[in-house]
Amino acid sequence: MKTRDLLLVIAGIALVAFLWAAPEETTPHLPRDTTHAPYLTLFQQEGKKAAEAFCKDCHGQPGMEFPPEHPDPNRCLFCHKATP
Repeated sequence: MKTRDLLLVIAGIALVAFLWAAPEETTPHLPRDTTHAPYLTLFQQEGKKAAEAFCKDCHGQPGMEFPPEHPDPNRCLFCHKATP
């Protein structure tokens, strides 16, 4: 085995080890309830941007404030997955 091949194998093992050690997914998915159902349908028909336009109608309002460490609230479905 050549040095080049050995380096490729080591790099592959390092990549797999790195990915294996990745943290668990902690971001909640878009809830599958009657409140969010219209937006899930909109997401499926027209995409993320169309569905995200309505998130701030409820979220970020009094009683549903974003936590202080919450990233940009304009890209909700970038992190919160809307899986059908």
